[in-house]
Amino acid sequence: MPTYKFEAMSTTGEEVKDSIDAASEEEAQQKIRQMGYFVTRIQEVGGTKKGKAAKTTKRRKKGQTWTIGGVSSKQLCTFTRQFSTLQDAGLPVLRSLKILEGQMKPGVLKNALIDVVDDVESGLTLSEAFAKHPKCFDRLYVNMVRAGEAGGALEVILQRLADFKEKAQSLKRKIIGAMVYPVVVILVAIGILTFILIWIIPKFKQIFKDFDMKLPTITQVLLDVSDFAKSYFWVAPLVVLAFWLFIKLIKLHRIGRYIVDWTKLHIPIIGLIIAKTIIARTTRTLGTLVSSGVPILEALSITKETCNNAVYENMYQRVWESIREGETIAVPLKESRLVDDMVVNMVDVGEETGDLDRMLYKIAEVYEEEVDVLVESLVSLLEPIMIVFLGGAVGFIVIALFYPMLAILEKLSGGAK
Repeated sequence: MPTYKFEAMSTTGEEVKDSIDAASEEEAQQKIRQMGYFVTRIQEVGGTKKGKAAKTTKRRKKGQTWTIGGVSSKQLCTFTRQFSTLQDAGLPVLRSLKILEGQMKPGVLKNALIDVVDDVESGLTLSEAFAKHPKCFDRLYVNMVRAGEAGGALEVILQRLADFKEKAQSLKRKIIGAMVYPVVVILVAIGILTFILIWIIPKFKQIFKDFDMKLPTITQVLLDVSDFAKSYFWVAPLVVLAFWLFIKLIKLHRIGRYIVDWTKLHIPIIGLIIAKTIIARTTRTLGTLVSSGVPILEALSITKETCNNAVYENMYQRVWESIREGETIAVPLKESRLVDDMVVNMVDVGEETGDLDRMLYKIAEVYEEEVDVLVESLVSLLEPIMIVFLGGAVGFIVIALFYPMLAILEKLSGGAK
């Protein structure tokens, strides 16, 4: 009988690594579930490595297509809302999945739903079927669905999940939309200046060379910059690429990633936007999980994964350890000094009154509004900065070029006399 190594999560949120004997992977998963664990990874000893999603790659079923990448947030939001509506209307889960799978365009999500339909028909729960496709349904999604199944309120959980996904998508869309204008203006400005340096200024250089005149320092500097830009224009993208790769390499190490993320948080204005966005996202995530009945340790573990910032991940790790030891959430939050006193006080009140999820929602709403204000402020600040920069650059070029041109005109007018 084959032996399977597995990684799983207990009901208290602790990670478990062990091995089990079973005739097949499906039987091994069933035994692990009976032990009260949720499987995250399973591998046959001496065999090929199999994740929970690997089963879908064994054979291509009817209707499945070859795809790459993952699922967009917008597509997942739409699916969750439609699924929630069908469940609210009283349709069986399997019927709802078949309807959504049938009307979906070919892609990663459709392929996943084809497998999910088969797995549910074969007797797996919806959360177990979703867990096999981590590219489509993350831990947050799977755990909320599992909590909905356990509590017999799947339609309510799906509504909360749809609301959560839509709120997160809305916040992301606002930030990206606000930054489009300044980014486009900066790129256009760089393009114009590059064109002037590479194609316009060399023509003036030839004029100055023909008259064999001594150039002022400011003009010589401009011509040197133009020569460098013309000869080494390819250096700029290489420098950007090298810097990007350097940051990526640093982030491969735990300490390096912490330093990079800490630096991001201390960039003026931008650091505030990043910090408040993280707080808004994580508090909404935690509030959604808590209100859905997910165990608090599992909820904190999932919330930590949504930070995308090592500094805040450490904060939530300390919160997780505090809860495991029977302490409160508010104390480690206050000790971290990464959140405002308002957040600490509201979490403290929520723990005291048993209304933690509602308080977390309120915090998320407040911080989302603050992010909107900060993004608008950043855009408003960038506009005059860009105007001053462009004005200064153009003014420098004009002065540097026309100062010697005046000397040439004086020389020409003197010779004509």
